[in-house]
Amino acid sequence: MRQRFASGLTEEAAKTSIDVLNRNLSLVIDLSLIVKQAHWNMQGTNFIGVHKLLDETHARLQAILDTIAERAVVLGGVPVGLSQVIANETTLPKYPTDILLVKDHVRELTERYKIVAASLREAIDTTDEAGDQDTSDLFTEASRIVDKDAWFIGANAEGN
Repeated sequence: MRQRFASGLTEEAAKTSIDVLNRNLSLVIDLSLIVKQAHWNMQGTNFIGVHKLLDETHARLQAILDTIAERAVVLGGVPVGLSQVIANETTLPKYPTDILLVKDHVRELTERYKIVAASLREAIDTTDEAGDQDTSDLFTEASRIVDKDAWFIGANAEGN
């Protein structure tokens, strides 16, 4: 039988963190799929550099989503990463499938990275206020990674 709540946390703190973890799990999974969509379909100026960068950023997103899911389990929750749930839970705008140019993908990716970054920063505060500093710390690290990758990707925008 699965442990209901993590030692040292109140039931309310654990429930709050599990909810926030699952919300952000959906966003990070969706963003990771969007990154691959762009990776497969871009062409034009800076193609090879951005193509390789997206492989690296995708790997970092995979590490973040594993950490988020595993923390939910530690707290007694069930991480839900099913495609049907992601489709219903994500707050990211639908990614256009009719764009080809690197500059257009860079613009669209940067916009979505910023949305995920904002959600992660909100999660830092919410979990800290609930009394779960460990989960807050997890979100702080994830936020740093997503912010840096948003900058890496956005630095490829034409006109920079």
